[in-house]
Amino acid sequence: RRGRFGFLYKALSLVLILAAIVAGCIVFFRVNDVAVSGESKYTAQEIIDVTGVQQGDNLLLLPRNQIVKRILTQLPYVSNVNLRPSLPDTLLISVTECAPAALVQGWWIIDARGKLLEQVSAPTVRPDLAKVTGVTALLPTAGTKLAVAEEEQTKLSSLTRLLTAMENRAMLGRVGAIDLTAAARLTFLYDGRITVKLPLVDEKVEAKLEGLERAMESIQDNERGTLDLTRDIGERWYFDPE
Repeated sequence: RRGRFGFLYKALSLVLILAAIVAGCIVFFRVNDVAVSGESKYTAQEIIDVTGVQQGDNLLLLPRNQIVKRILTQLPYVSNVNLRPSLPDTLLISVTECAPAALVQGWWIIDARGKLLEQVSAPTVRPDLAKVTGVTALLPTAGTKLAVAEEEQTKLSSLTRLLTAMENRAMLGRVGAIDLTAAARLTFLYDGRITVKLPLVDEKVEAKLEGLERAMESIQDNERGTLDLTRDIGERWYFDPE
């Protein structure tokens, strides 16, 4: 009989062992503490409150996907969330926050990738952010991506490409306004005195911004004017002083 039912006994033993392990996890690994890192816009307690996690919840059976979705939906400035259990009783939450990049009409703050962060009453509330004209937000809601009419999709793509490149080069703080009203180009005010022209559709934004930085080295600190980067001019650029 032992030889005949040996496999069955082994399988049953394995099931019982697994059941004992699961039961032990359910009984012993309870949330006693939640530790948050990376917060800035929101306090640690605000983030914990949004998770819905309560003391005594099972640490290993938490609905992580739901918790992450809850945080991203209710806290628009959060861009990424990482949840990790630290046995025996601590939940570790690490968040990465969006950096405000510009203001679009209706005066919504967006990040460089076009995520709507919050609405302000007037552009003067955030004088540090570039003011964008030429695109209009459709049904804007905090925490969602900026949506525009079909005819403005190219402008939106150009805007996010430009903002991302500027963010990568730490240039956003020097941009005062971005104008997307023209059909084939965009312009922005740089350093409060230089109007820069770029093609509306340009895959070489990084190279053009590098050209802008080189041009600024040769433009006097008190000069004002227009810098034309709409053509593929390699190492050269066209500056028209006022």
